Order: sequence, then C-alpha cells, then structure tokens
Amino acid sequence: MTDYSLAKDADGNFWLRVREALENLHPMRSGASMGYRQAAMARAMGLKQKLGAQIDAELASGWASAAARHVSLSLLVIELDLMNEYLVAYGKDASDDCIQAVTAALVRGLPRPADTCLRLGESSFVVVLPDMPVLMARATAAKYHEAIRHLGLQHKESHAGLVTASMGLAVSNPRGTYDRKFFEAAAEAVKKAQRKGLGRIETVDLRPAQERKRARRA
Repeated sequence: MTDYSLAKDADGNFWLRVREALENLHPMRSGASMGYRQAAMARAMGLKQKLGAQIDAELASGWASAAARHVSLSLLVIELDLMNEYLVAYGKDASDDCIQAVTAALVRGLPRPADTCLRLGESSFVVVLPDMPVLMARATAAKYHEAIRHLGLQHKESHAGLVTASMGLAVSNPRGTYDRKFFEAAAEAVKKAQRKGLGRIETVDLRPAQERKRARRA
C-alpha cells in the first residue's frame, strides 16, 4: 500500500470548487441538448438502492451484446473505503459532498461515451465495460484510483489520510443469457481487495474456467 501525503486546501475553498464543478455536470432540462457525461452523472447519482433493476438491466444488456459479438465483458465494482468511519468523523453533509466529488471523477474517467457508471448503495459504484481487454480495464481501474486520490479528500480515520477506493474487476467471455455470478465475482473481488488493505484492485478472470467448461461440453 502506498503512503499518501495529505493534500491540504490552503485557501479553504475546496468544497466551493467541487460544487461549482458539479453544477457544470448537472443535466440540462432538454434531453436533446444533454451531453453524455451529464447524462452519465445523472444516472450515477440517481441510483442509491441495493443491486436493482437498473444495474441488472445494464449488465444483461452488456452481456447480450458481448455474447452476440463474441467479445469479452469487463465489470468494475468500486467501494469507497471506511465510509462509515468517514460519516461518523465528518457528518452527513460532508459525506454527501464526498460521494458527489467521487461520482464526478468516475464519470469524467469513463473511457467511452457508451460506458456506464451506476451508483450501488451509499458508497459503491458499478462500471460496465463491454468489449474491453482486461489490461485496458485494469488500466481504467488504476486511473480511477489515482483520480480519487488526487481529489485530496481528507479522511482522518484512514491511515492513508485520504479517501480511497477498493475495486474488484471481473472479466468474462459471455455466452447465452446473463449469469448473475458475474456480478457476484466482481463484488467478492472488492471484499478480497479490502481484506488486503486500502485502495487496492483485485482482478478475477473468469475466462479460463469458462473455456474449460465449454470444452468439456463439446
């Protein structure tokens, strides 16, 4: 785990700049004039329940598209570390500001216009990356890690001194109908990353096992 220096906001205007940046990302009233990043931000901020219909639908759609084109499908599950401790230390308003700042960073980092970031629960996110090689998907996760670190969000209850995120990356070669175990693999990878420390990325590649299973059936 890398030790991070605490980025301090000398002029005290950090959250003002965050809010101004978020205002520029808010969706316009006219759907025709809404940019894809504004739309993505609205979707990412709008989903606060457990894994639900919208995430399932997005995963099923990505799975079907990848299966039809015989390409891989990557899935990132991102969970902010020690957010219960952050809430206790800083309060709800600061926690909401933190989540909004991270959401904006994740949306800005989407590699392609068609990629999707959705909110999962209070402090987790799902990023669906169809037709993306595993090395590129892992590079995207690493960029997200750096983007969150560079926000410089102080977290006095974390030994990193800053808000960090653990990430689970699952990669599959979809065939047939959507398999919910794909999401479960990414979610378990997050938990494994967190057991190892803060701000870590854990990858699970399901393709070798899938190919062995298909070979046995052939």
